[in-house]
Amino acid sequence: MKFTADYTVIFNDEDIVVLNKRSGLLVAQDRYDPEAPRLDSAAEKEFGRLYAVHRIDKDTSGCVIYAKTPEAHRGLSLQFENRSVEKIYHCLVNGRPLWQSKTVDSKLLPDGDARHRTTVNSRFGKPSLTDFNLIGVCGPYSWLEARPKTGRTHQIRAHLQSIGLSIVCDPLYSGNQKPVRLSDIKKRWNGDLETERPLLSRLALHAYSISIDHPKTGERMTFTAPYQKDMEATRKQLASIFGVDPLKASLEQDE
Repeated sequence: MKFTADYTVIFNDEDIVVLNKRSGLLVAQDRYDPEAPRLDSAAEKEFGRLYAVHRIDKDTSGCVIYAKTPEAHRGLSLQFENRSVEKIYHCLVNGRPLWQSKTVDSKLLPDGDARHRTTVNSRFGKPSLTDFNLIGVCGPYSWLEARPKTGRTHQIRAHLQSIGLSIVCDPLYSGNQKPVRLSDIKKRWNGDLETERPLLSRLALHAYSISIDHPKTGERMTFTAPYQKDMEATRKQLASIFGVDPLKASLEQDE
């Protein structure tokens, strides 16, 4: 794998490239901030012309696929349109769900308020569906797996908000911006509160894996994006303290 400040290369051939992007980077140009840093601009310096076929939120890290040819772009776009692409996200939320699994199908309206958030709107919203599974509870937090069946803007975040949950450090959909600190979750912590650095202080949402049919060969392929350093440090600490590991849960489910 090749590492840069903006992305990790997960897979690359003549037709597609799959990247693991950092949090805080747009996948393609944003109409509200056309000068904001973008993944496609950074990656095109290495791969040449890239064609976006889907998006993940700027503050979300993880799997992003680009087509490298117009033919691959058409093939992948059809798969997203036909909903044959399978996506799995991992997120850390505040609190504890009272369910083990839940399907949310509230209709969503992108850009539904003055803050450009996606809102639930039964009249004007677009059909939207997300399956959630509770991986485990870690004190004040819980790990969730999200499987969106549609691709609405901010879908996972908006659907979670609609059922009373918020992702850790979500700047748009959560009133709780408190970062994850080891001193808050470890009973016997002997560090200095004044100099302690948070384990995680950005949106705790990661596009963990994506499955597609290769646009040229038709082979079903699944790509997995390792956690970024901050989310990985949080995972390790929570797993050590509470015995809950989202990566282990995903591997067990795939077996």
